[in-house]
Order: sequence, then C-alpha cells, then structure tokens
Amino acid sequence: MSKAKKKFQAAMTQFVGQNYNKSIDLFSEAIASDPEFKMAFKSRGAAYLRLGNIPDALADFNRVLELDPQNARAFHLRGLAHEKAGDYSEALEDLSKAIEIDPEYGAAYYSRANLYSKIGDTDHATEDAEMVTHLTEINIETFGDENNVWRSRQLQLETISNDNLTMKR
Repeated sequence: MSKAKKKFQAAMTQFVGQNYNKSIDLFSEAIASDPEFKMAFKSRGAAYLRLGNIPDALADFNRVLELDPQNARAFHLRGLAHEKAGDYSEALEDLSKAIEIDPEYGAAYYSRANLYSKIGDTDHATEDAEMVTHLTEINIETFGDENNVWRSRQLQLETISNDNLTMKR
C-alpha cells in the first residue's frame, strides 16, 4: 500500500472519530505524497467544512473539480460549503450540478430540498423531498432484491446439501 493511501486511511479514522484537525494534518500528508489524490482533497475539504473553515473547504473542493469536473460529490460538498457561507445561489447551482451529473444522488436532492426550504421555495423543496423518498424506496427494493437473490441461492444450496445427505443414507 502506498504512503498516500496509508496516510489517507489514518486520516479517515481520525475523521470518523471527529478529530478533524488531526485528520486534516494526515490528509495533507497524503496529498503531499500524491498531489492528485482526489479523495484526500475531498475528505480534507469535508473536515475543513466540519470546522467551519469555508475558504479552505472551497479550495479543496475546487481542486477536486479541477482534477475531475464530473465529480458529483465534490459539487455537493461545495454546495454545502456555499450554503454555510450564506451564498445560496452558488449553493443551489452546485447542488443542481451534482444532481445533473448523478440523477440518483439522493443526498444532493436532500441537501437541495433543505436549502429550498430555507429560502422559502416550498414547491421545489417538496419536489426534491419526494425524489429523496422515491430514491430511498428504490434503494430499499434493490437491497431487498439482492438480499432475496442471496437468500434464494442459500436455500438452493441447503436443499442440495440436504438432498445429498438424504441420498447417502
């Protein structure tokens, strides 16, 4: 495993533990080892955002978008940073771009619904909230179908195994 990936994993552990300053240091070390490590920039930006450091968060999200202009998650996070800064028009633009890139990105719809609600646009907020519900239902159905396929195969294996045991008697 590369040095950058090791630092990234250590940084994520700190991030999950809400040790954002330490995670920023480790993400920075990962970036120093690999200056095009998009996930490290995105994650460090998220840590900056958690700490309320909007300028550095925006700089990291902008860097991700320089490296990958179709990164829906970076647009989403940058939209959240703009919202936190009170720049609602930029936030809406970025959240909408995230959805344009990935029309099934439920978290971006959720964030945009909250922003629409905040600015008093209840019609658009309701539309986005309905889309979040729709996408959640699809995800639950997909998970259920995948789980049912696994369970069906498991039952088939158990049946074959039981039949084999019965035949051996």
